Amino acid sequence: MKVKIIAILAVVLTGLLFTSCDDKIEVQQAYDFSLTTMPVQKRIKLGETAEIRLQLHKSGNYKETEFFISYFQPDGRGSLRMDDGTVFAPNDFYPLKKEAFRLYYTSESTDQQTIDVTVWDSFGQRFDLSFSFQNDSDKEGEE
Repeated sequence: MKVKIIAILAVVLTGLLFTSCDDKIEVQQAYDFSLTTMPVQKRIKLGETAEIRLQLHKSGNYKETEFFISYFQPDGRGSLRMDDGTVFAPNDFYPLKKEAFRLYYTSESTDQQTIDVTVWDSFGQRFDLSFSFQNDSDKEGEE
């Protein structure tokens, strides 16, 4: 009787070992990421350009991950361009090829201006930053 029980247990354990094995290696592809920025000026004059220095930080690296950048301007008017000269259109996506890059915002109004910058990865994860600029008129001493 003991031999039969041991034989049955051996068959069951062998079956469990073979069914629990998986040949596929799980490779993590989507890693968290964030953006940091150097301090950005808060006041801007009509026609003036503000530099925004950004750094992409990834918690891991999957070779095939691609990053994209877009922006939206809810307040004011202005233009945004990348350090390679690419001029952004609002709500369009542009490939982000570098981890350290600069954006240049040029004011085209005397109102308060806000731009929302979003970076997406190819897995749908996103990171948002918002920048606000107050009009910096030449009227000194009237505050």
